[in-house]
Amino acid sequence: MTNVISPNPDNTPIKVEDDRTGMSEETLKRAFADQLFYLQGKDQSIATLNDYYRALAYVVRDRLLHRFIKTIRTYREENVKVVCYLSAEFLMGRHLGNNLVNLGLFEKIQTIIEESGLSLEELLEQEEDPGLGNGGLGRLAACFLDSLATLEIPAIGYGIRYEFGIFHQIIQEGWQVEIPDNWLRFGNPWEIARPEDTVEVKLGGHTEMFHDSNGQSRWCWIPDRTVIAIPHDTPVPGYQTNTVNPLRLWKAEASEAFNFDAFNAGNYDRAVAEKINSETISKVLYPNDNTPQGRELRLAQQYFFVSASLQDLIRLHLRTNRSLENFHERVAIQLNDTHPAIAVAELMRLFLDEHNLDWDTAWSISEKTLCYTNHTLLPEALERWSVKLFKRLLPRHLELIYEINFRFLEDVRTWFPGDDELAGRLSIIEEGPEKQVRMAHLACVGAHAINGVAALHTELLKSQTLRDFARLWPEKFFNKTNGVTPRRWMLLSNPKLSELITEKIGDGWLKNLDQLRGIENCLEDQTFRKQWQEIKRQNKQDLATYIKAKRGIDVNPDSLFDVQVKRIHEYKRQHLAALHIITLYNRIKRNPDTDIVPRTFIFGGKAAPGYIMAKLIIKLINAVGEVVNKDPDVRGRLKVVFVPNFNVSLGERIYPAADLSEQISTAGKEASGTGNMKFAMNGALTIGTLDGANIEIREEAGPENFFLFGLTAQEVQDLKAKGYNPRSYYENNPELRAAIDRIANGDFSPGDRDRFKPIVDNLLYSDPFMLLADYQAYIDCQQEVSKAYRDLDSWTRMAILNSARMGKFSSDRTINEYCKEIWDAQPVKIELEEYSQAEATLKRSVKMR
Repeated sequence: MTNVISPNPDNTPIKVEDDRTGMSEETLKRAFADQLFYLQGKDQSIATLNDYYRALAYVVRDRLLHRFIKTIRTYREENVKVVCYLSAEFLMGRHLGNNLVNLGLFEKIQTIIEESGLSLEELLEQEEDPGLGNGGLGRLAACFLDSLATLEIPAIGYGIRYEFGIFHQIIQEGWQVEIPDNWLRFGNPWEIARPEDTVEVKLGGHTEMFHDSNGQSRWCWIPDRTVIAIPHDTPVPGYQTNTVNPLRLWKAEASEAFNFDAFNAGNYDRAVAEKINSETISKVLYPNDNTPQGRELRLAQQYFFVSASLQDLIRLHLRTNRSLENFHERVAIQLNDTHPAIAVAELMRLFLDEHNLDWDTAWSISEKTLCYTNHTLLPEALERWSVKLFKRLLPRHLELIYEINFRFLEDVRTWFPGDDELAGRLSIIEEGPEKQVRMAHLACVGAHAINGVAALHTELLKSQTLRDFARLWPEKFFNKTNGVTPRRWMLLSNPKLSELITEKIGDGWLKNLDQLRGIENCLEDQTFRKQWQEIKRQNKQDLATYIKAKRGIDVNPDSLFDVQVKRIHEYKRQHLAALHIITLYNRIKRNPDTDIVPRTFIFGGKAAPGYIMAKLIIKLINAVGEVVNKDPDVRGRLKVVFVPNFNVSLGERIYPAADLSEQISTAGKEASGTGNMKFAMNGALTIGTLDGANIEIREEAGPENFFLFGLTAQEVQDLKAKGYNPRSYYENNPELRAAIDRIANGDFSPGDRDRFKPIVDNLLYSDPFMLLADYQAYIDCQQEVSKAYRDLDSWTRMAILNSARMGKFSSDRTINEYCKEIWDAQPVKIELEEYSQAEATLKRSVKMR
């Protein structure tokens, strides 16, 4: 559809906008009505809110596709180097609001929607959070995609199109209950299926050796089954740029979806069995690996998306390059944690078996291409797979891993003759009753760069977790402290605060977060501080309204909002926060008139379905809330809320409303954290240990604006080495004993005194994450928090300084460092042609493929 051109008496050119690319309000209005009518097949008499949301989504997507196609065309024509980010998770969050912000359309669309008698906020709420991730790992990947596009870096994100995500969390009688997260039930207007780019992924079977025409030994993998990987592309725009990079997610389907012979024989289940088995691969994020079947499915998932992605990359490379000899000059592949580590063996298989390169050439190209990010110090997260499982599922890769390991250990023995213990520690194959493939070791051997995600984390990798590799290849190790995008986590989620900041220092901070320092100049401006306080209270009131609607709990927006939202794990120590709540409750029970700063404790996060202790911690938090919230002695001064199904859109509500950010992991256990950055950017103060990125946040904000407590990583190590006795802390600390006894005596589990016995026993007899050692320091530090909060003006000054000094924690900074130090990637400017009616025709100029 095009505009009608009216006669123009002075013959000046009349600009005509295309309804699919035009950015004026009139064009956007018309496009919105057209999408509702022609794509949704509805008019306003029968349209639902979801129809309006989808119509608006397609209006925005059209404008994205204009930029997306030009971006891809430019990359191909200029044969640029592309960063490929392989990740098992991409926790993107809702697309519509973010895309409106990045395209600069938010205000125009808001005006148009309101003129139509609709609410943009209601339409934004219609969108489901994409179920493509769980926690910080996936959200980091999403922030990185935003920054890559904003910095105009050619990039592709690769992952799995999970049909049901991890799960939708509901709370029933205080327990986590997992139900399917059917986020695709109404479809996904942002994705574009690309069945023409389908690839095959092999699984199982055996290998056979043969000789090629030159007499060279080659291997052929004869699989048991083949799974089809179908790509679905989601355009990811940068902020105030024309760059729109693809997120390519793979859906699994069977190579033969329907068995007619079985159907005709009356075996209807067998007729679709292959389809069901294959599609299981992309059904659910992180299937429970407590069973052999679960472990096999998880390894199949990892290989599925890695193989599909690497095949796709090679195909894209060969469209514009004659050979694979320069593959590493055109592609940088970042492995986001250990999940995609099989890429080392798969890239070698493709080079050797599919493209007939010799070993030395293949290994040289592969190593120069691959980079590995480690996200954890926890041994259980450094994946190991049994050799038996590998042989059954990926027989060719097991052969290649043995060959890689043999060559690697030959080098090690040459460099360190006689040191068999070192060779054993470095080996990719872990010997023992059941041989294991160490995937982190495979990634270290096969990548040219290894990085941690915070200064302390990287040092601990080099001194502990990957010590021998750091000794072997110190030049491979880098630190890349994580960051988050201020576009989503401030501009979109906290628009009032963003508007206030922009009013004072301009909008340059959104692409250069260091400019936030400018608001320090407003610190002595009483009006500015008052405006800051009013915005914080409005955000708290909004969250209080949400909590009342979702949980039926009244919370006081003038109370201190004490927030801990993240994945539920013992090392993150949500149960230490619970002990603090119980301690405050005990003080009130001893003296109901005790002077106490009102607090609302807000928790959120999911526990892995098979993680029994984490699920019990959720139950404990809810059980404490049940007692505390209803006790008349408390008089509303304490409220405990567990907000179910924590995700990106919920985070957008919570981070701007928080007064206190709980970052209380055992020192030396958290790799980085990114929630700590989002809280601080939005003016929350942090109570935390010297762990992960807390250290750098404290350095930037200033020690006086951070509530520090607890053992250091070295002190944790030393105390364990001496022989840590948690029970001695219990016996010598009356308040700690009273808090644990209240749990043990069944005060929070009437009728089932032993319900929380596993938590109590774990703390008293093991306490691997040192809660009892850190308890008193934590309680004392929380006293300092309460004291500081009594002076709201002083607290506001500290909050402003926290926000002002968070420039380092933009994901733009992180990506810039990757580009310069690891990827050697350069920005590429995307220039859009202005729409011309005369050129709006198809002219085939390239050969169809």
